[in-house]
Amino acid sequence: MTPLYPLSAVAHQPELLLALSLLAVSPDIGGVLIRGDRGAAKSTAARGLAALLPPAPDGSPAPFVNLPLGATEDRVVGTLDLDAALRGEVRLKPGLIAGADGGVLYIDEVNLLADYLVDVLLDVAAMGVNRVQRDGLSAEYPARLALVGSMNPEEGTLRPQFLDRFGLCVDVQAPADPVQRADIVRRRMAFEADPPGFAAVWEAEEAALAARLAAARQCLPRVRVPDALLDSIAALSAGAGVRSLRADLVLYRAARALAALEGRGEVREADLHRVAPLVLAHRRDPRLPPPPPPPAPPPEADPPSPEETPPQPEQNGPPAPQDTPEEVFAPTANAVPLTLPPAPAPGARRGEGGPGRVVRSVPDPQTATLAVPATLRAALTRTAVAGGGTVTLTREDFRAPVREEVTGRRVLFVADASGSMGTRERMGAVKGAMLEVLAEQGRRDRVALLTFRGAGATLALDFTTDAAAAEAAITAAPTGGRTPLAHALHLAAEVLAGERHAQLVLFTDGRANVPLTPGGDAWADALAAARALQGVLALVVDTETGHVRLNRAARLAEVLGADLTTLEGNR
Repeated sequence: MTPLYPLSAVAHQPELLLALSLLAVSPDIGGVLIRGDRGAAKSTAARGLAALLPPAPDGSPAPFVNLPLGATEDRVVGTLDLDAALRGEVRLKPGLIAGADGGVLYIDEVNLLADYLVDVLLDVAAMGVNRVQRDGLSAEYPARLALVGSMNPEEGTLRPQFLDRFGLCVDVQAPADPVQRADIVRRRMAFEADPPGFAAVWEAEEAALAARLAAARQCLPRVRVPDALLDSIAALSAGAGVRSLRADLVLYRAARALAALEGRGEVREADLHRVAPLVLAHRRDPRLPPPPPPPAPPPEADPPSPEETPPQPEQNGPPAPQDTPEEVFAPTANAVPLTLPPAPAPGARRGEGGPGRVVRSVPDPQTATLAVPATLRAALTRTAVAGGGTVTLTREDFRAPVREEVTGRRVLFVADASGSMGTRERMGAVKGAMLEVLAEQGRRDRVALLTFRGAGATLALDFTTDAAAAEAAITAAPTGGRTPLAHALHLAAEVLAGERHAQLVLFTDGRANVPLTPGGDAWADALAAARALQGVLALVVDTETGHVRLNRAARLAEVLGADLTTLEGNR
């Protein structure tokens, strides 16, 4: 059997090694979520962790179970044992969760796993028990496991309620230092050339790490947390804007595990601050303002005397024009919510064919599409419970497949944040409209925000499924300056290039006044940029107000081939 890459040989990822060590000492922490780019040793480290866990009662190594992304609920949780049912016996067959008891259950791309499966797995990790209820049967299996999930944030995020369920979270990335990168490559090449030899080189380090984890597990029950530190735990969580009390409990458990790792019988204040980033970073509410910057350092030298100060040139002309002051307006509710062009409903759907994997089945006597394995299981269970005999199929046995949507839509908000929008009623209404649309998006839908003002356009938020991050970006968008509409449409074309199911929602009054090149025609540039976006599903929201209207938003919608509406309703 080819040896695994030793966990102790994973280079330049100290936070990852700490998080996995804490989980190995105290599995009730609730799992570790590893976020990072491809090739950042996420799966390698998870596999290495299993080799350091206590062996099974029969002496075999602790299991490492890799949960496939396309696994069904029956395979993960457990289901009817078909072989036994054919013999007239009624019993459940354990799933992948039970197979990971005493070891590591690893989920790559956990952010793409169905929500209900994520919920089940996190429940099991927290309770240590896998409860199965299928086809009228129920059973319990021990599932004392270390749950490790990994994901690439570029491929979407987990919902905040699921992020909160992971005890620890560590963000990893390949180091930028050439020396460190070379060290990583050197070790990997040595392992691939001679796995047993590489493992032998690191055998002493692995043994020392395994002994340290074993000693910490023995020490953990004796570690105490002084009562005074409970106030510190609460202050750390509250200071990060975390509402969930789960964060306080995980801080408590992680600090005890750290003290046990260091061979101490009591938790110190420093332990809390050491583990706090792993516990709180993924739970922090992104809608809260960032902490204030540290005060500027005092000057290192005395200021120069007047005679040492170089003369300043006189300003003969008028002072340089100042930019329009920036303001940040809070979102306000709109009387008539915006309606995007229709798109396929996100989430799971029942009984339909086409793309999307089958994630589970449900009873449905009138289904047009049959989930054959689940239907046969239901018939076998009913027959076995009745005492055996010939297996018959009735409509009560019918099960319909539930498929999950393969993808969602992409909505790019392009918002005019120039000075002409600088009234609380107008910009507040724009923000409120964007938030209303955001609230209606499905979990696989992604939104992005592009704002334009002053001299150009900015992608304030790239496509994300994180509703809290999107809400924070929308709420914090400042207002002021000129109207570089053409720049915004050019950037929108770049952002939408290659995006499937993309939709554009443009908020503007159309009063462009910043050309692409000095001396150019700002409005002509904007129309040319709009023509380049033809074919994109779009909605133009006219924000123009006042008695004198140029109706340029309507002209933009005509060029784009887009629907047109106002903040007060369709027109």
